[in-house]
Amino acid sequence: MEWIEVGPGFWNLRGSFKFLLGAVDIGTHASLIKLPSGKFLLIDTIDFSEKALRELNELTDNGTLIEAVLATHPFHTIFFGAFFKKYPNLTYYGTPRHLTRGDGVNWSKTTLLDEGLRKQWEDQGVFMRIPDGADFESPEESNHFSSVLVFHAASKTIHVDDTIMFFEKPGFVLRWVGKSDGTMEFWDLKKGLQKSEEAPLAFKTWVEQLLVDWDFDNIVTAHTGNKLGGAKAALAATLKKATPALEKLSKNAHQHGPQCKH
Repeated sequence: MEWIEVGPGFWNLRGSFKFLLGAVDIGTHASLIKLPSGKFLLIDTIDFSEKALRELNELTDNGTLIEAVLATHPFHTIFFGAFFKKYPNLTYYGTPRHLTRGDGVNWSKTTLLDEGLRKQWEDQGVFMRIPDGADFESPEESNHFSSVLVFHAASKTIHVDDTIMFFEKPGFVLRWVGKSDGTMEFWDLKKGLQKSEEAPLAFKTWVEQLLVDWDFDNIVTAHTGNKLGGAKAALAATLKKATPALEKLSKNAHQHGPQCKH
């Protein structure tokens, strides 16, 4: 089976996403959550193989049990058009940027920026949060930091795109730039966080609260793999390692004053 059952009611599917003329494959992913109601949430899409689509159809009665498709990252966009052509009758929720894409997808006007939408499935054990200290609504083209993190309580699993990365068997180019197997890190903090004294510390507090509130053991990431087991300890260690950089960013912003985004 191409879909990996990470835990009860949670499947993850790895996909390929290449850049630099195909020299680097940083990967991407999609996840499927089975709700207590018997319906499903599909989190993100990839270039599905025929086998993966057959498995999806078997799990979801040819897609009829998919309650919603969620696009959790403003810049993860390219695979939704093809998926929509296969499943045009589903409900699609994205980010504000998805509404501007003109990709033929019938996106709901309500986006994941809406807190009510993010809380819609909490009574079925699915929780969503957007990081503090970063721009989610209208990020610059080069800023891929922010995304919606989706936590499935029953499987103790978090689905995340670029905000948190876990390097699983990185290829030559990634190893060459210092990425080693089994390491976790945040997306570029300097580029990703807002240029204010408060933003880096707000993000730090946000991660600390997530560690308190969510009882998770697994993190599935778009780039480049999954941390299955021990994910909470790994994220805590990642935050501890990043704290000096966050404090430095805050201090530098204080010294130079807030910088406006143009």
